[in-house]
Amino acid sequence: MRSIYERAMGSDFGRLHPQIQRRFGFSSRDNVASVGTGIMEEIWHGRPYTLPFLYIGSWRRIMFLEYGRNVPFQIQNYAYLDPLGRETVTWVRTFRANRQRRFDAYMVYSEERSCIIDYLGTHQHLAVDIELSVAPNGGLHLRSGAQRFYEGSIAFSFPLLFSGIADVCEWYDDAKQEFRIEVNVTNKTWGRLFGYKGGFQVEWRAIRQEDILADVLPHRTEKRE
Repeated sequence: MRSIYERAMGSDFGRLHPQIQRRFGFSSRDNVASVGTGIMEEIWHGRPYTLPFLYIGSWRRIMFLEYGRNVPFQIQNYAYLDPLGRETVTWVRTFRANRQRRFDAYMVYSEERSCIIDYLGTHQHLAVDIELSVAPNGGLHLRSGAQRFYEGSIAFSFPLLFSGIADVCEWYDDAKQEFRIEVNVTNKTWGRLFGYKGGFQVEWRAIRQEDILADVLPHRTEKRE
């Protein structure tokens, strides 16, 4: 069974660095998890007027306020079938700065939209279209697009005036023999919101679907894409 990233990228997936192919090439049938541990050399946020965005986002682990240097970091990628039968990959990131913060996201491949959809936060309130491409360094480049808000009977296109565009690159550094990641979230009107960059090592863990801890799963599953 192909991973959701292989499905979204098609033949371009084979142009990624072999280590990146491995990291994004597994599915729920493989019964493995990729758990990265490392250091974010820098976590930053924008000017003071951007803090209300981050404060609100921190309620449901969509964004966070912390900043610092050399911050311990963990990223947990589990592939599982959600209650709707969709192949899903967790992106649960934990930052241990002045206080521990998490940034949770859950990715699926949408046949309807022909792209990856990233559900942000513990309750999957935001559904974001993700464009994937191969970076010049063989890394995976992700850029967010249209966003939709879902809560109960409420559903609307989320205006980018009140959100951010995420630009993410994850690659493998052969010289350092580690994975690298850089994230920049910006708003067209308000400028830079937050971001981070650093490196990590990956531990591959054998795991059965039923053994995935509830702590890394969303509190609710949104069916609307």
